Amino acid sequence: MLLRQIPFCNLTIIMESNPEEKWEGKFSAKLLELKAEQVWPLIEDFCNVHRWLPTADNCHLVEGIAGQLGCVRYCSKSSASSDGSDGTINWATERLIAVDAKERYITYEIVENNVGFGSYVATMKVLAGEGPVENDGCEIEWSFVADPVAGWKQEGLIAFLESNLQGMAKRIEEALLVSK
Repeated sequence: MLLRQIPFCNLTIIMESNPEEKWEGKFSAKLLELKAEQVWPLIEDFCNVHRWLPTADNCHLVEGIAGQLGCVRYCSKSSASSDGSDGTINWATERLIAVDAKERYITYEIVENNVGFGSYVATMKVLAGEGPVENDGCEIEWSFVADPVAGWKQEGLIAFLESNLQGMAKRIEEALLVSK
């Protein structure tokens, strides 16, 4: 049995779950015409993910110094209701817990959210292509470890995140190839 205290209110939820169970996933998107050195600065820019991620309308720094370990970003996505009135806003705050410019990866964790995530830690890496051609492209790899998310199946979460990564790669390609 797991007791979970909800911040800012006097509510404790008792959840029946296996505390050992974790969901894990890893997926990637290839960018055939871009080098890792071109893509890395966009991934490293922790507080501008909304420019690339299809499921984020807004992202801004809420704590710390942008790009430094421990900084926290707020990301959100608005969805209009079917009657045209204001809809819901899905949001999360995420803390940067590792960054390595040489190896080109960042790792972050969800701190708080309103979409059902408990523990969630993800890493985004930019990998250089391994082909013999000078511009052999690159690959963005997204991996995560999370507690099971209520209302989701692991395969559904992986498909959702992978779709987001593919959309992110497309947006990055469009932005960087236009500027060539």
